[in-house]
Amino acid sequence: MRTFLIVDDSAVIRKVARRIIEGLGFRVAEAEDGREAVEQCRSAMPDAVLLDWNMPHMDGYEFLRALRRLPEGDHPKVLFCTIENDVASIARALHAGADEYIMKPFDKDIMTAKLQAVGLA
Repeated sequence: MRTFLIVDDSAVIRKVARRIIEGLGFRVAEAEDGREAVEQCRSAMPDAVLLDWNMPHMDGYEFLRALRRLPEGDHPKVLFCTIENDVASIARALHAGADEYIMKPFDKDIMTAKLQAVGLA
């Protein structure tokens, strides 16, 4: 079964995302911030990551740079998740190694479309 790591400091977003992603057939793990997510990736690299951009301790940008430097860190498909709708933020994330972006709030149809875009659905 494919694995999906949800990285978001909001418990509500993690809960909603978990319900959607498990419904799409993934095994889900969660992390509250980038630091925790890096540790999880060191022990078990996921197939995909839903990554919040604005978090305490280590934000999405820092996590993404750290992820891509890990052994097998180029493997996960990363969907960065944000409420910001400006082109500069999206470009920065994609340049840092994100595969796709998703705007909050999202639903199952949006998540499915984004996973199809990165070849996971």
